[in-house]
Amino acid sequence: MINNKIEMYSITHKRVKFIENTNYNLVNVGKNHISDKYLNCDTGDNIIDKERFYSELTFHYWFWKNKLKFEHERWIGFCQRRRFWTKTKISENNVNYNSVKSNLLETIPEKFNNYDSFLCERTNVNKIKKIKILKKGFRSILKDPSILFDTKKQSLKFQFEMQHGYDIIEKAIELLDNEDKIGFTKYMENEVSFSAHNMFITKPKYLKKWYEHIFKWLNKCEKIIGFNFKNYETRIYAYLSERYISYWFNKYTKCKELPWVFYDEEIWRDGRAV
Repeated sequence: MINNKIEMYSITHKRVKFIENTNYNLVNVGKNHISDKYLNCDTGDNIIDKERFYSELTFHYWFWKNKLKFEHERWIGFCQRRRFWTKTKISENNVNYNSVKSNLLETIPEKFNNYDSFLCERTNVNKIKKIKILKKGFRSILKDPSILFDTKKQSLKFQFEMQHGYDIIEKAIELLDNEDKIGFTKYMENEVSFSAHNMFITKPKYLKKWYEHIFKWLNKCEKIIGFNFKNYETRIYAYLSERYISYWFNKYTKCKELPWVFYDEEIWRDGRAV
């Protein structure tokens, strides 16, 4: 029988004070020591030397190789430093310390026990200012000028090319097995929203399959895409995983979306950004 309490891991490279006294497991993927309260992923079998490129996936690899166990059926979940699962949706105007902390998701409701996994409520990518499209998406516009005005064509693929490089996603997809190559291509070309931030909740057997799949793919990608990235683009392998999560969990598991909130304790005070 599954235990509905979530074994939740909050992955960060900075201290997150407001959840230190919760049941969440605190994880540091940075190279600097934060606190003894935080797990580090630089021991055992690890990829800490690739943290600049893999970001939170650095912990996922370490967890897979050193911590993932199957003694009992349970929920295992992951969130980020400024993005957290919530029991109910919190409107942007009501985001503050109390509303977030009191609403943190710690248990999966029994009515959702027939699901295998949970992803974040989707984020739309097709609400892009035209000046930004012209500046960063001109190569795609040369192929199809209607992208500038047709929001249905401002797909996940188009958004990824604008943000992370024109031909990277196509090179990466070519390295997938044939079935997923076709499915993921359609997904990237037709969808205009996805479950972002590499956040998900699932059970150990599906987590193991996901890890085997994603790290096998990304290892192939390394040989083609490499590590010659700077600044924002450096986290390229985390960005690839972020898009692939929505496709993979919806295809291979019975999946449901749950609410989440953006909350940064460094900039929010009493419900206001300062």
